[in-house]
Amino acid sequence: MWPLIIRAASRYAPYITLPFAGLVGFIGYNLENWLSDKYTPYNEPIKEARGERLLSDEVLAKATEKDPLKLSGKALDRNVSPSLQ
Repeated sequence: MWPLIIRAASRYAPYITLPFAGLVGFIGYNLENWLSDKYTPYNEPIKEARGERLLSDEVLAKATEKDPLKLSGKALDRNVSPSLQ
């Protein structure tokens, strides 16, 4: 009797598991919708925020000031490998 049941279960396994998987997926999908919070707050676009930040008065005021360039030694002495020191 058991070999017949096992043979029938293996032959008709897709017909049994597909509706079961669909039912589990349907329940999980609706449970997730019920439990989760889907609210996403509005944020202005990054390009607009950057444009406003670049046009602010502080940045425009600092644009006219220029820091003098200070060199600290020769350019070729900056990244010398330890074997050449």
